Amino acid sequence: MHEPTPPAELLSFLETLPEPHILFDRHYRILAANSAYRNKWKGQAPVLGRRCYEVSHHYTVPCDAAGESCPLQQALRSGQRERVVHLHHTPQGEHLENIELCPVRDSGGDIRFFVERIVPLSIARDAARTRDLIGRSQPFLKMMELVARVAPADAAVLLQGESGTGKELVAGAIHRLSPRAERPFVAVDCSGLAETLFESELFGHERGAFTGATARKAGLVEVASGGTLFLDEVGDIPPTIQVKLLRLLETGTFRRVGSPELLTADVRIVSATHRPLTQMVAGGSFRQDLFYRLNVFPIRLPPLRERGDDVELLAEALLGRVARRKDLRLSREAVRWLRRYDFPGNVRELRNMLERACLLCDGDEIGVQHLPAAADAAPSPPARPRSEVGDAELARLLRDFSGNRKALARRLGLSERTLYRRLQALGRQTTSD
Repeated sequence: MHEPTPPAELLSFLETLPEPHILFDRHYRILAANSAYRNKWKGQAPVLGRRCYEVSHHYTVPCDAAGESCPLQQALRSGQRERVVHLHHTPQGEHLENIELCPVRDSGGDIRFFVERIVPLSIARDAARTRDLIGRSQPFLKMMELVARVAPADAAVLLQGESGTGKELVAGAIHRLSPRAERPFVAVDCSGLAETLFESELFGHERGAFTGATARKAGLVEVASGGTLFLDEVGDIPPTIQVKLLRLLETGTFRRVGSPELLTADVRIVSATHRPLTQMVAGGSFRQDLFYRLNVFPIRLPPLRERGDDVELLAEALLGRVARRKDLRLSREAVRWLRRYDFPGNVRELRNMLERACLLCDGDEIGVQHLPAAADAAPSPPARPRSEVGDAELARLLRDFSGNRKALARRLGLSERTLYRRLQALGRQTTSD
């Protein structure tokens, strides 16, 4: 069957766009790439005629067959523009990129082509604050997709997750991806302030407002003017302050302590908590109206135990920062131990664990003997350690699970992406045999 040829007008239009765009057909074949995309891949192998998943992911099958979301398939189902965040291979290495894919219909209304816009997530302006935002697991990429979607807006965001999952890092990423990126990002630890000082710290005070107020002081709301105010552990805000925070969110106004003057504030609110706010609302310790104002766009931060191979990625990156010597590395047994451990303290616990291991290690390799003893932190035993599953057993398990890779990955404690790579390697080995 003859494949349709893209209209010359469409190709001409793509060339005028300043951001990288590609055009491909329903079979994932790249038909055109604008100059911005070609410049990005200058000096690399030509992309025309290749499949998009081959170029971006080095896969041999589409993304959804490799355990990832596929915007083309989503667009075919919805008939509309789709957005995802993918970890792409680029000439500069692996980078998180925001993908916007639009279906293009012919005169009969059938989808014939897809235009894909590719925008890197530029959250590395302050590397010290974003360097721990590392991951390629689906829970992590899904979280980053929501971050990319909400960042350009001014909507209030509520980050929900266990302690140590990196809520301030994610809040900072939302700020740096927003139009407010050049303005202040101010973090407030709501659990670390006494009620008597909370209002003053947040809204400021006038001279003489209370004992010790010897001069006027601007509050953190004023300091964050034009930028983002991050309220960490918002569930710990005292009830009397909840009322005043609600007024700030509803009207954009506040008063300094000791002043009748109504001031205006231009701040975006990002809040975070590990506490069950819905239960607190039901119990009457947190205002329902404030909860609704803060929870306009909720984002769940996945715990480390749900992120599969991200544990190894994070461990290697963190080791490079906490190690006394740059040549220090993790043994295979230590990596296996880390993968099996449950990490109730999440990324924060991983960092502390590696810092301790560096101090205990006198050689050039961290082993399991340098990690917490079983009595102190026993790893949660998986259904079957992945390293013990050989190729023959893997093939048998796949048959037992009727080819259901998602269920098998869950059984083995692997990400679908990792299982796919194992199966790819198994297929190549079987073919060569």
